[in-house]
Amino acid sequence: MAENTQNKTLLSIDSKWLVLAAIGIGTYMSALDTSVVNTVLPVITDYFHTTVATAEWVVTTYLLVVSGLLLLVGRLGDMRGNKSTYITGFVIFVIGSALCSLSPAPIYLILSRGFQALGAAMLFANSPAILTRTFPAEQRGQALGLQGSMTYLGLTTGPFLGGWLSDTFGWHSVFYINVPIGLLAIWLSLKVIPRDTPSDKREQFDLAGAFTFTTGLVALLFALNQGHSWGWTSPIIIGLFIASFLTLGWFVRIESRVPAPMLDLSLFKRRVFTVSTISPIMNYICIYSVLFLTPFYLIQARGLSASQAGLILTAQPIIMALTAPLSGTLSDKVGSRIPTTLGLFIFGIGLFIISRLTLTSPFSHAVIGLAISGLGTGLFVAPNNSALMGDAPKNRQGIASGVLALGRNVGMVLGIGLTGAIFTTILAHGSQNDPSVLVHAFDVSLIFTTAVALLGSVISYTRGDDRPGR
Repeated sequence: MAENTQNKTLLSIDSKWLVLAAIGIGTYMSALDTSVVNTVLPVITDYFHTTVATAEWVVTTYLLVVSGLLLLVGRLGDMRGNKSTYITGFVIFVIGSALCSLSPAPIYLILSRGFQALGAAMLFANSPAILTRTFPAEQRGQALGLQGSMTYLGLTTGPFLGGWLSDTFGWHSVFYINVPIGLLAIWLSLKVIPRDTPSDKREQFDLAGAFTFTTGLVALLFALNQGHSWGWTSPIIIGLFIASFLTLGWFVRIESRVPAPMLDLSLFKRRVFTVSTISPIMNYICIYSVLFLTPFYLIQARGLSASQAGLILTAQPIIMALTAPLSGTLSDKVGSRIPTTLGLFIFGIGLFIISRLTLTSPFSHAVIGLAISGLGTGLFVAPNNSALMGDAPKNRQGIASGVLALGRNVGMVLGIGLTGAIFTTILAHGSQNDPSVLVHAFDVSLIFTTAVALLGSVISYTRGDDRPGR
């Protein structure tokens, strides 16, 4: 009763919109950082005179650490308090950003991105819980929807802002910008986010689950990253794949036996929940493949500046931002099956258009392909998220939120790993300095993501009819 009374008090505070502002700044900053780094990755590659495969780990390490720690730091928030964990994550993120900007070599940048990702995981895992606790039930969807808008705003402004900063002040500035924004958000969060009471239960961390999950992903991604240089049939690559599958299988076994698992496997007995977890993984494989590879096509193959490439890349998130609120409203009436299935199918069409780009294609074709891709993913995301959260029991909403974020990040990691493997393998058989070879590698990689999107559309259709009232 005391906890309920406290929640009601928090929900009645007029400053709840300031809480949303504080969370929104963090959401915007994390999305901005993601899109900015992808845009300037070719610039970083040239600056350090390194390979695409090495530069790929600047992005992969970040996503890998976030994915491996997401559920773990979410449990930490339940045990130690969401506010304190969230603000600690912000501090780590800001320090990590400063370290990234000061990196003298690729290895230091990669390690700094890993540290930055620790803070990002704390932000991702605790911000939905803070908003859910702060806003009453009748405004919860509105609050979470506005938080989503901040994500798309960050993705929209990131490519152009990152390109402009890189062209004007150098690539280091794209990390420096997180420092003042982060300090503002930390100050606002300390002032306005209500203090929460941690759980009284003496729960233990699922360290074995966290270790096996992260280890399995690292082995898989390392094999995908180095397969072209060591040979796909070499003993070490085959060994890494086997170790990955065995470790991830061990993770599933652990989660089915421990009393407080990092991942509640019983949720996957529900068909809508399972399909709503698998299909976004495929969606984000495609999204991150486009974000990762397209700058190489625009900058290295077509000779655009980073700011010019960033401006073209905004076509996708702009359409996503316009479509997502409408698709969420549509799913309230017709369910998630139609918009999610149609969304991934349209996404596949956009990816196919992008895969047909050549060295002489008008840049308008790239804009059209990106815009259609944005339409498809914007149509998919909100209905799918609503279906997943709606199919989970009330006492599993926190875990469901973690699964949703985990699926997103795993999709991002696999997107970088799979298409990066295809891209770098083709480049290794030609000349990385030959634009025609780079375009061929780009096109083949996007054909692969087209197939992933279409397969995702078929899988999404199998969720069945989940229209309201049925």
